[in-house]
Amino acid sequence: MAVGREKQLVACRKGQGLGLGGGLAQRGTFAKAWKNDVIAVAMSPGYRHVPKPVCEITTELRGRGVNVGELILNAGDGTPADAPRSGGHGVAFGLEQREVEILNQPKLIILHHGNVKVHFIYKVRFILRKVKVPAVVLCQSPVSFEDFEEIGVSTKYKKGETAGKVVDIVDGIVRHESVPQAKLDEIVSKVKIALRELAAEEHEQVRT
Repeated sequence: MAVGREKQLVACRKGQGLGLGGGLAQRGTFAKAWKNDVIAVAMSPGYRHVPKPVCEITTELRGRGVNVGELILNAGDGTPADAPRSGGHGVAFGLEQREVEILNQPKLIILHHGNVKVHFIYKVRFILRKVKVPAVVLCQSPVSFEDFEEIGVSTKYKKGETAGKVVDIVDGIVRHESVPQAKLDEIVSKVKIALRELAAEEHEQVRT
């Protein structure tokens, strides 16, 4: 019988952190866990995307027995080229081929976004067009499965144009701020439920 915590090994930090919040993780960093069952994806560090909540959430998941790697996107600012233009700083959001390859490896990805719904729902669509892995979306702004479905994103309720699908959502994650324990508990619960459901689907596919 095992006693105490399960040890996890994480190789973290690409280099010295840069920018606001960058002391936690630099853009382009892949903090690779020993087992990457889940990869938490953060947008690039900066004034719009601060990784503080991302690292808190990742640490909580690891402490609760979930094997999580963490990827900080190199070009995670801005919006995709095909998203509606509604102000902003004009930077084009994108994924590097290396990042696409990393994100297609785990069982589940966690996508951390902010407070501008009209921006991040198109980021999710862009990512899930290239990544076939199911996703849990974390954000500050309230958002629904229907918001994603209306722009063609696949969800656990409706097949859309994307290879990957949104399987759950947790809103109310405030940028720059610590995450309340109730929200951490909700995230851990939804991630574990998603992993169990994916394992059940895989088992059923093997049987048939």
